[in-house]
Amino acid sequence: MADLSQRVEQNIVNRRQLQRGQPVLVAVSGGLDSMALLGVLRTLSLRHRWKLTVAHFNHQLRGRSSEADEKLVRRTAAAWKLPFAGARADVRKFSEKSGLSIEMAARKLRHEFFVRVAREWKISVVALAHHTDDQVELFFLRLLRGAGGEGLSGMKWRSPSPVDGKIALIRPLLDVTKAELRDFARENKIRFREDATNAGLDLPRNRVRNELLPLLRRRYQPALTGTILRVMELVGAEAEAVGETARRWLSMDSRSRGDEAQIKSGKRKAEGGKSETPHVVPSGFDRLAVGVQRRVLQMQLANLGVWADFELVERLRSSPNVAVSVGPGLSVTCDPAGRVRLQTPAPVGFKAGELRVPLTDKAGQVVFDGIQFRWKFESAKRNLTLGRETDCEYFDADRVGKEITLRHWRAGDRFQPIGLDSAVKLQDLFTNQKIPRRRRRDLVVAEAANGRIFWVQHLRMAELFKLTRETRRRLVWRWRCASR
Repeated sequence: MADLSQRVEQNIVNRRQLQRGQPVLVAVSGGLDSMALLGVLRTLSLRHRWKLTVAHFNHQLRGRSSEADEKLVRRTAAAWKLPFAGARADVRKFSEKSGLSIEMAARKLRHEFFVRVAREWKISVVALAHHTDDQVELFFLRLLRGAGGEGLSGMKWRSPSPVDGKIALIRPLLDVTKAELRDFARENKIRFREDATNAGLDLPRNRVRNELLPLLRRRYQPALTGTILRVMELVGAEAEAVGETARRWLSMDSRSRGDEAQIKSGKRKAEGGKSETPHVVPSGFDRLAVGVQRRVLQMQLANLGVWADFELVERLRSSPNVAVSVGPGLSVTCDPAGRVRLQTPAPVGFKAGELRVPLTDKAGQVVFDGIQFRWKFESAKRNLTLGRETDCEYFDADRVGKEITLRHWRAGDRFQPIGLDSAVKLQDLFTNQKIPRRRRRDLVVAEAANGRIFWVQHLRMAELFKLTRETRRRLVWRWRCASR
């Protein structure tokens, strides 16, 4: 398909993704998308003299299939006389240790690998094989998670690496469909490997790809791809405009504050006795459009290293000068002028004391603050019959780890109940459950070996520690008042 190569060439040239003769690291998994990308870039590099290096990261998630993926990429790089850089890591083990999902753990390790190779080989650009179908899937994933305009605009043709902003990520295939890539691979006899897990329904992305999108195309909008891409373009342009307005307001506000400080200190004087041109003072924060207000707060929180979800931004925006906890010993406030500050809150009398409990035996029990906890391990292969016990939960034992910590709730604690996509503050969960304030500090929580909370008294179990098809051992966790 000469037209596909020409289209990709136009994308790269018109969007200035690569310069003539530039070295580029091509991320290749062994699947259809990345193998087709490598094939296209190899053809175009003959004319543009790009210096390709193949990078493959083995996630070790699919046993022999992962090994076969790596072997194919190595052989292809050798056959095409391209340098090869490879690495591997136990993503599942890292996921359990870090508390990240398998997908997020894989992404983190993979991008760290790309940056290491890019630095070592003095390459400033990494080419990724994301395409049109990926964009549509990402739109619905982010929509279901409640993303804003910036998130719904999708992946960019060029963006900084999440690990090192000096390394650029380029995506030359964003206007190419997977069907076109398959045709290109077939016509050019490019070998690739199918990932059988893509057909499953365990991951949210797979459910969107294999269930939601076919339903929408069949029952609601046959031209779904074009419609969603148009929506992403419109939303992205509007989000960019809001972001630019917010940046301009913050810049003007910063200059205004600097001028005020100089005037107060008596340092700002007119030269030659002439009057100075009045400084332009930005409009008040409360006069900004709501969307711009939200982006102003979001940008300030990002600069402070604080994760800015919608609830946090809205609480700051609607409640000036009210401190909101964002972590152990940390809170943020927003004054009426829209300026966000990070501060250490005063102690609030949380109950101290904790108990570290090794889970090295097959079963055991311990008492903490009047509550008796009993646990045991059992094979996940054993059929699980859920009884009517109210004070009993089942967890993935390997995710919990070999040691836990029992303690009371602390300011800033975050917890991800089963069914939620991300962790939220325990304080908010207690409010939603109508748990009285005087009772909250008495509640016991259990931390896994990685520091994540897997159990909270009176709340649902944790999403990250639930039983799945991949669970090998179960932790049976029971509790009751020690006086019973």
